[in-house]
Amino acid sequence: MMKKLALFLLPLLFSGYLSAQELNSEAKKVFIDNLLSKMTIQEKAGQLRLISVGGDLTLDKVLDNIEVGEVGGIFNTIVEPDLSQMQERALKSPNKIPLFFGFDVIHGHRTIFPINLGIASSWDRSVMAKVAEISAEEATADGLNITWAPMVDITRDPRWGRVSEGFGEDPYLTSEAGRIFVERMQKQSLADKKSLATAVKHFALYGAVEGGREYNSTDMSERKMFQEYLVPYKAAIDAGSRAVMVSLVSVNGIPATANHWLLTEVLRNQWHFDGVVVSDHGAIRELINHGVASDAKDAVRVAIKAGIDMSMNDEYFLQFLPELVKEGAITEDQLNQACRRVLELKYDMGLFSDPNRYLDPKLDIETMFSNNRLHREEARDVARRSIVLLKNENKILPLARNKKIAVIGPLANSKRDILGSWSGAGRTNLAVTPLEGIKNTVKNPKSVSYAFGANLSDDANLYRFLNLYGENSKFDDRPADKIIAEAVNIAKKSDVVIAFVGEAEGMAHESSSRTDLSLQASQKRLLKALKETGKPLVIVLMNGRPLTLTEEYAQADAMLETWFLGTEGGNAIADVLFGQYNPSGKLPMSFPNNVGQIPVYYSHLNTGRPRGTENMGKYTTSYFDSPNEPLFPFGFGLSYTDFAMDFSLSSPEMDKEGEIVVTVNVENIGDKEGMQTVQLYLQDVTASVSRPVKELMGFENITLKPHEKGKVKFTIKYDMLKFWNDKMQYVAEPGKFNVFIGSDSTTQNKQTFTLLDK
Repeated sequence: MMKKLALFLLPLLFSGYLSAQELNSEAKKVFIDNLLSKMTIQEKAGQLRLISVGGDLTLDKVLDNIEVGEVGGIFNTIVEPDLSQMQERALKSPNKIPLFFGFDVIHGHRTIFPINLGIASSWDRSVMAKVAEISAEEATADGLNITWAPMVDITRDPRWGRVSEGFGEDPYLTSEAGRIFVERMQKQSLADKKSLATAVKHFALYGAVEGGREYNSTDMSERKMFQEYLVPYKAAIDAGSRAVMVSLVSVNGIPATANHWLLTEVLRNQWHFDGVVVSDHGAIRELINHGVASDAKDAVRVAIKAGIDMSMNDEYFLQFLPELVKEGAITEDQLNQACRRVLELKYDMGLFSDPNRYLDPKLDIETMFSNNRLHREEARDVARRSIVLLKNENKILPLARNKKIAVIGPLANSKRDILGSWSGAGRTNLAVTPLEGIKNTVKNPKSVSYAFGANLSDDANLYRFLNLYGENSKFDDRPADKIIAEAVNIAKKSDVVIAFVGEAEGMAHESSSRTDLSLQASQKRLLKALKETGKPLVIVLMNGRPLTLTEEYAQADAMLETWFLGTEGGNAIADVLFGQYNPSGKLPMSFPNNVGQIPVYYSHLNTGRPRGTENMGKYTTSYFDSPNEPLFPFGFGLSYTDFAMDFSLSSPEMDKEGEIVVTVNVENIGDKEGMQTVQLYLQDVTASVSRPVKELMGFENITLKPHEKGKVKFTIKYDMLKFWNDKMQYVAEPGKFNVFIGSDSTTQNKQTFTLLDK
């Protein structure tokens, strides 16, 4: 067949009728048309099934399903020789259609990097690119073709457990991360030997669930959707993501998995996405619970007609799709279209020409781990760039390496927790804990003392519910005062106390929503006792979401936000504590003073009675029983040095064909080399709809030696000023714009230009 196709198409190429790209596209179409013509309805339905080995679906059953052509892809298997064995069976199926293999590669694969909230804290595009490239390299070496990533859900409610998987509250920062992950994972072409196809998720609005409660509903105006929450998905799709995974929530009353407006009118028709749309795990079945499908068969009909191509953890597609086509409830053309998209993806992956391109039945996992020294070095660098310095009273940090140090806390020596959630392919035994990292760094490891100090929680049932495990996630049933007394005794003999507190990785995970964001009572008692020793107290946070930390902030002499830093986390923390790296991270989410403030985010709209308005007394938008600002604002992060900034605009005016260059002068006015992230915010002062008080529109990093000066430049272009107006048109309106430059979102360093009406 392919030989005949080549003989037919080559004359067209040489006659100038077809470019090389058009030739490839035409060849793909002819190949898939031919394949579809030979496939039965049953086989077409089989291509839309994503299944995993486990439970009743034993490997033998899966192999039998594959051999008769009833499976399109496998997820959650990264074990050889199982992968090669499954592909071998696929090539024995009636039409020899290869499988693809998928896995959640969220923040690293074998080498685990910081959680995405930590990666976003780097505010460094090169860091994001490095994580994506190494993740794809390791995943493809492990036999994988596609990942269910990046996760670009905007979230402004830290009660939601999956905050840890995303890049924070801001559309621009999240879009940049999503774009880079797609570009660097997929490469220029899926034919690249290290290309890993991406499935951007969770489309859409998963991070906006009511009350931060997992699997809850989302209700939002179209303007807010398109202006803010849909922006990162669009950026990832524009970057070329070949697949989309659909969210598990209802969007304005219609489950995303059944939402024709979302999946077809917006995604396909408006955004021109032509890749594969994948349901999330078990989502087809859940349409019955949502109340939009009467039974399993109806759920399949609703999902296909809405725009779903593949069913993850499929139970029903194979069972009901042939029947629905026979009855006319779904047309064969609709089935063909979904199947075509799956086959096109496999074609572009190069699987039809080389089904085993990533597979190695003799792959030795231990060898893979032993050969990734360079990757570990990169992971250490990324991890320390992700650490945010929140407080440094009297410059207690960095510490001298000859101090007597007490390392205390339930997270100080936990290898499992430092890896964070969604790190299933990583090796716990290879992770470096904070205690190990500190001992690796000080002059004399014997000067470091350690105590567990407290359970993560007093509630043993919480451990069971959240599936907490690992050496320091075991519940210590000794009396709490005895555990604390051990820690206090060690603290009193030290020069400085470093307390590692926060959340176990299972507390910041899917289905781990919280109503209370404070530290558990057990950890609060520990910190109070340590503070009472009078020793300098450095609090190091390990967590997957913003927490409420007003009490801890007051107790701490210094405070670091380290998130979950991955395989090399302990060494990275030590690098910062002892000054081998000057912290440069910035927060990608605002930290509330208390839960009652939520949602608290920097880019809110103004009101008719904004807080601080003169001559309005108490009649402004404010709380009377709480601070109104966050404890730590978006973009905040300290350094061991200090910076000064001023800036100028190239012009006070701009038309639609022009641009304005913002030149920022930065000076390191401290005594240590350091990196500053210069942040650009814009405000549309007057428009047809209310606009945010500030919006991040750019950021750049600059590293300067003590007293060194440097420049950073931004270019403001017409398209950066566009928004969805009162008629839901995407336009820029003439008028005044404020330009803010600073080191976090609270900056008042402002200048103004005018967009002309011409």
